[in-house]
Amino acid sequence: MKYDIIIIGGGAAGFFTAINAAEMDPSAKILILERGKEVLTKVRISGGGRCNVTHAEFIPKELIKNYPRGEKELRGPFHQFMTGDTIAWFEERGVQLKTEEDGRMFPVSDSSETIINCFLSEVKRLKIDLRKSEAVKSLQNKNESWIVETSKAAYSAEKVVMATGSNPKIWNLLKRLGHTITTAVPSLFTFNIKDERIKHLPGISTYARAKVQGEKLQDEGPLLITHWGLSGPAILKLSAWGARELHQRNYQFKIKVNWLPGFSSEEILENLRQLKFDLAKQQVSKNAQFELPKRLWQSLAEASGITENGIWADLNKAQLQALSSQLTEAEFQVNGKSTFKEEFVTAGGVDLKEVNFKTFESKLHKNLFFAGEVLDIDAVTGGFNFQNAWTGGFIAAKTIASKEN
Repeated sequence: MKYDIIIIGGGAAGFFTAINAAEMDPSAKILILERGKEVLTKVRISGGGRCNVTHAEFIPKELIKNYPRGEKELRGPFHQFMTGDTIAWFEERGVQLKTEEDGRMFPVSDSSETIINCFLSEVKRLKIDLRKSEAVKSLQNKNESWIVETSKAAYSAEKVVMATGSNPKIWNLLKRLGHTITTAVPSLFTFNIKDERIKHLPGISTYARAKVQGEKLQDEGPLLITHWGLSGPAILKLSAWGARELHQRNYQFKIKVNWLPGFSSEEILENLRQLKFDLAKQQVSKNAQFELPKRLWQSLAEASGITENGIWADLNKAQLQALSSQLTEAEFQVNGKSTFKEEFVTAGGVDLKEVNFKTFESKLHKNLFFAGEVLDIDAVTGGFNFQNAWTGGFIAAKTIASKEN
């Protein structure tokens, strides 16, 4: 069967590309191929089922800072299509978005089904063919046409868009076409830590700085204590920026946590000496200082050798130094990782040097395009990975439509 455009991948990037291509060239015959029984599965689970559509950052040079891989390459594309365009695109289709305090943007319905229904209704309206349970087996170029063989049929098209996300089988097909594939490793994961200081504190969140020992990796932000160890934006950013380094260490490494970012151990020690004088008769553990969560303060005090009923006046030099260290240089051993919720993100994919980011077309093969995480582009959590998908999908569609006309 012959089509003008074949989109391989029934996820966010695939649907977005197909819809825009169909709108820009209504005469184009378009097919979406999805290997699974369902489409848009990642959209469904994103943001805990609410779908974190994008992030309220409207300056390209600031937006690109959220991409450990792809920062340089996305600067130009974000000047073509970015957050404001995404908001307008969905609003034009009856989907209103809202911004939360941390900048994440969701549909006002707080349901990913709103986004899924939008895409499915657009595909139906634009008469785009959608075929599920059709895994692509081969892809080859013959006589300026692409031949796509699936588990059920063979198709041909002048243009093909790879929008398959992190799919090793598709990467292998692209390798056979001469593309370089950067090996995928996990990104966006939490740190598994077994430590008495945090063992009984799951659910506690506070602003902190975390640094990987022996690396230049450090970040600060909300840090969440979980049953498995440490999570939250500060840890997830570390996992994203350090995806390859931490993989090489087999996820066995040490981190230092400063629970009071902005203050050094020496500065906090001076504060503690003053508190010893000012709060002499008060029990140390009973009154949390520096606006730390009470249970965290108590745990760090205990780890510093301070008894439950110990008072400030009785603290010796060693205990003050130990507490200062626990507050600003608490060392933890990481033994493994856990996937962040159900949102599995990888660092890896098609080598970015082999893609023209003005068009999202392959530099090696004419009329072969890419969109989304099939490329070696990934971002920190917060809607940024979807924004990459929307941007790449729109520009690829625009390029294809201009070639059609």
